[in-house]
Amino acid sequence: MSNASAAEFDVETTPSSSVPSTTARKAAIAATAGTAIEYYEFGVYGYMAAIIGPLFFPADNATASLLSVLAVFGSAFLMRPIGGIVLGRIGDRIGRRSVLLVTVIGMGIATAAVGMLPVASTAGVLAPVALLAVRLVQGFFSGAEVTGAAAYVAESAPRGKRGLFGSATPVGVAIGGSLAAAVCGLTTASVNSAALHDWGWRIPFLMAVPLVVIAAYMRRRIDESLAFKKVLEASEPVKAPLREVLAHHRGAMLRVFLVSFGQNAGYWVGFVFMSIYMITYLKYDKTSVFWMMSFVSMTMAALMPLWGALSDRIGRRRVLAIGFASYAVLVIPMMMLMNHHNMPLAFLAMFIVALPMPIVQSVGYPTYTEQFPTRVRYTGMAFSFNFGAILGGGVTPYLATALIGHTGNLLSPAFLLVGAAVVALVTLAGIRETADTSLA
Repeated sequence: MSNASAAEFDVETTPSSSVPSTTARKAAIAATAGTAIEYYEFGVYGYMAAIIGPLFFPADNATASLLSVLAVFGSAFLMRPIGGIVLGRIGDRIGRRSVLLVTVIGMGIATAAVGMLPVASTAGVLAPVALLAVRLVQGFFSGAEVTGAAAYVAESAPRGKRGLFGSATPVGVAIGGSLAAAVCGLTTASVNSAALHDWGWRIPFLMAVPLVVIAAYMRRRIDESLAFKKVLEASEPVKAPLREVLAHHRGAMLRVFLVSFGQNAGYWVGFVFMSIYMITYLKYDKTSVFWMMSFVSMTMAALMPLWGALSDRIGRRRVLAIGFASYAVLVIPMMMLMNHHNMPLAFLAMFIVALPMPIVQSVGYPTYTEQFPTRVRYTGMAFSFNFGAILGGGVTPYLATALIGHTGNLLSPAFLLVGAAVVALVTLAGIRETADTSLA
């Protein structure tokens, strides 16, 4: 696109203008594809945790094996801020497109590598060490994926429709989780228990390869975001984006960190951990649970554009408040309903407890993008969001399992999610409404 065209459709300085619909749609589709890969990869690990735990961490106590494999799961989150800082800086200096191509390829290679690792029975202590190393690499690249995709979509969307187009990023989250559950369900239904623990568990991880090829192809075809192009035309890229964020945007960092803590707890405890909860503690059939999670996740994906568009009309804060308040109210009674050991009731409970997810996911990402100026948006979002992801996504599944093991109270995970939702609700009170503002 020429400079004149970029100026004509710039969403920052010309509020009445609009980005071409084809540009916004291509950005949304590319973001959805890449983010789906990220959450497919993290989802597969979460769904298969109870199966691969004893393979990499053999122990007499099943809970001990599960805790070990969840600790490795959490380790990937520790690398996310580092990846966000390193790759976010590149994204703020040379552009979003190149980094988003690197992240999706890097994550895919790391996930496929998990499917090729030796287990403890053949490699001894090297098996868990190798698993940890691969997960750290995966975490590094994922640290710049979802936030970069959200920034790219926001900068490519028309003013007044950032919520609608921004929902593409969490749609990728839900599709990735749904696909992970479906592949795990198909795998467990297709092979017997012995084969599943011998080689079948590798299939979902290796399936990342064709998915990455598709996502990389889509991302090679996108252009740089118009807002970022305009920033480069006006001034030199910032030399030290993290330093500028820390010096001038500490309030925005704190707000994004706290809200993303609630958002991540909602997804990883309120959705992914629920599969572990139903399979490991409530003894539901694992294949049935995987199919349930796949259906629920895909249904939630269909609702996300509706909530994103509503946030364009009535504001981000109001819609986010609905979502977090719903988490706080619904999770405890729905987990109690699951405990009746009745699959139709469990399905109903899972569907209801997942209803806040499309609200929080679809509106959270556009809100984060609106807290930082374009020149440091990638770094600011990646740094802040990923620390929230550590606390809400990396730590809470481990804590939920540990609390159940130590207290025997199966509702312990619900209290974690309620607490995180309350933190997010309090934080929303200090966030300025940004739905109808221009990106700075």
